[in-house]
Amino acid sequence: MNNSWLVVFIILLLSGLFLIGAEIFVPGGVLGAMGGISLVACVVVAFLVFPPQLAFLVALGIVILMGLCLVLWIRFFPHTPIGRSLTLSRDARSFKADRPDLKYLLDQEGVTLTDLHPSGIAEIQGQRIDVVAEGGWITKDSPVKVIDVEGNHVLVRALDRKEEQE
Repeated sequence: MNNSWLVVFIILLLSGLFLIGAEIFVPGGVLGAMGGISLVACVVVAFLVFPPQLAFLVALGIVILMGLCLVLWIRFFPHTPIGRSLTLSRDARSFKADRPDLKYLLDQEGVTLTDLHPSGIAEIQGQRIDVVAEGGWITKDSPVKVIDVEGNHVLVRALDRKEEQE
């Protein structure tokens, strides 16, 4: 048995395991792929270092060990402190954006701060609000009235100058 090949075998085995483990912290698949290639090269070197029966057992051992590690990883890693910080603890469909209820703007009047074609910004009750114009374009500094609010979608209508005076 050549000692230099044994050192190469050990280096490939350890580097393959290390690279696959590093894949956790640097996602993207590159380190994991390099680790997999390193383990395949480790098996090839095992056939040069050990007798064929022992080399086959080494190859089988690596495959079984990696499968066992994968199962244990999936089972226990999400429950560790690092795992909890890297994974979602609940289904993302239940996430809600924190947005204020804008229903209080209904029937309020304001002035456009930008041209609305059809969306833009208006000042309503002293607040800058993203709005959408009903119909066509509304020019900047035009009076508007909120006619509908659904979620964060605020629909405004241009006021005629005589409606504004009434």
